[in-house]
Amino acid sequence: MDDISSSPASESDLPRTAPKTLMGSLLRQFWHPVALSMDLRAGEAHPLRVLSEDLTLYRGKSGAPHLIGGRCAHRCTVLHTGIVEDEQIRCMYHGWRFNAEGACTDIPAEKRVRPNPPGIEGYPVREYSGLIFAYLGAAPAPEFDLPRKDVFEDEQRSTLVKREIWDCNWFQQIENSMDAVHLGFAHMWGVAGQFGDSVSGGGLLPDLAYEETSSGIRQIATRPNGNVRISDWTFPNNNHIVVPGAKKGGAWAHVSVWATPIDDTSTMRFRLYSTEEKDPAVLERARRDQEFQPLDHVARLFRGALGGLSEQAIISAQDYVAVRGQGEICDRSRENLSASDAGVAFLRRVFLRELEAIRRGRPGKAWSRLREAVHLPAPPQRAVE
Repeated sequence: MDDISSSPASESDLPRTAPKTLMGSLLRQFWHPVALSMDLRAGEAHPLRVLSEDLTLYRGKSGAPHLIGGRCAHRCTVLHTGIVEDEQIRCMYHGWRFNAEGACTDIPAEKRVRPNPPGIEGYPVREYSGLIFAYLGAAPAPEFDLPRKDVFEDEQRSTLVKREIWDCNWFQQIENSMDAVHLGFAHMWGVAGQFGDSVSGGGLLPDLAYEETSSGIRQIATRPNGNVRISDWTFPNNNHIVVPGAKKGGAWAHVSVWATPIDDTSTMRFRLYSTEEKDPAVLERARRDQEFQPLDHVARLFRGALGGLSEQAIISAQDYVAVRGQGEICDRSRENLSASDAGVAFLRRVFLRELEAIRRGRPGKAWSRLREAVHLPAPPQRAVE
């Protein structure tokens, strides 16, 4: 790890995602969502940038997804322009063929078979609840268990998937998840949607409590009148919460959001939205809500012009303006943290501990999935009427 400093891990390490950085090394110990399943058809290949690396994502003729290096080992042209042959891909430039592990299996112009042809990277992938996950670290890959939640595997519920692109660093986005106080301000800004109004109790500030769990961090924000909000945050970049459903006054939906770094200044945000709603018209409305992309509305959003947006779009827009407003990469040296930032400080301490373990060549925490589902209460019904 040539880029890893001999100095103790610090906040300057938090945004970095490239290989051989402390954070890049830590993130490569986990599975990350990298694409929507529905965006990749059998026989297709797409370019993919994730964790500051350029890769090739393709789906074999069998329907299985595969992830390998971004460029051919021969003359370094991009591989996503190649031709998918069964479960392999052939470069369009000179026909070199690679399998799902990145091994070169054919060099058409060679009259003699090379005993050890050069290969490229190959990474394990897994499909789950409409998302394609990848593991970019050293073998063996960990069991695909930590990202799972029972509610997204309940066949009696409907699950919708979404991907957004945000033009800023991933870490300030997960810091936002550990900031319960912003709900009474950011989510009342521009338009006071049902989420901000009901969760914040009309702007009431919460008592905050944080505890580290086997899977991540549990955030508990307690406001008067039985209004308790719990966030089930999973290491290193996933937040599981409840939000208002597509039908006003109806059951709240479960949402799980991952902030997957594209590189240090851009992020893919993947969202699972699980609802017990059965009405086709309401489900279609919820599906249309998934189409909102903040980057298509930047100028208007920063003016606070949120009128006409759906409930889910309002939540996304308000978070985007707050987080992107910190810059592409937040300059934490200029911050002045206060009591409301207890969750942010807690989160940073956990990450710095794990980064320091990597720097010292020691094992970090063995994060594991919670064996019992966390109850995530919606605000009292009278607060949303």
